[in-house]
Amino acid sequence: MPGLFVTFEGGEGSGKSTQIERLAERLRRRGLDPVVTREPGGTLLGEAARALLLDPSQRPDARTEVLLLEASRAELVASVIRPALEAGRVVLCDRYADSTLAYQGGGRGLDHDTLAGLNHFATAGLKPDLTFLFDLAPAVGLSRRAEAGDTNRLDREPEAFHARVRERFLELASREPRRFRVIDAAEPPGALAGRIAAAVDERLTGTPGPSR
Repeated sequence: MPGLFVTFEGGEGSGKSTQIERLAERLRRRGLDPVVTREPGGTLLGEAARALLLDPSQRPDARTEVLLLEASRAELVASVIRPALEAGRVVLCDRYADSTLAYQGGGRGLDHDTLAGLNHFATAGLKPDLTFLFDLAPAVGLSRRAEAGDTNRLDREPEAFHARVRERFLELASREPRRFRVIDAAEPPGALAGRIAAAVDERLTGTPGPSR
């Protein structure tokens, strides 16, 4: 079976991590051994970059921010994602190149074409087979994060920043409807898990999967 690359995108507090865990466990029950990773992170270099990028005491220039992200991404693709796909495994990644287009493009206002070029360079052209976009009003997501008591530097950006990020994510999804599945992240977690599982089953088997 060829590998399958699935990414999870969305704003802060949208519930991506919970759904990745649910999907990974479901795949394990089917006898598969998915690779679960995240951006920035997933490697020693990437986790070091993550600590810097999310540290509330840091205020890097937008260009510094994106270059750290791309360095982390390049290492993750080369050492984790591509080898796993070549071995026929399912890869589940919490954020990928679309986040750079949304956060540093929509949120920070950096040039889209420049960011797309950096993404292509860092990934050597590797794109996801399937992307779930968890869509949620920024105020709701930020409230969830605040209640969890684990806010980082990006969580503390103004709500207008997060609104621009959401708008850009939706623009990206509209451009690639075959790759993206836009999900209402305000729905109950169980319903979301069923929808995600069905879409992944369809990609794995070529036929529609069960709803749960």
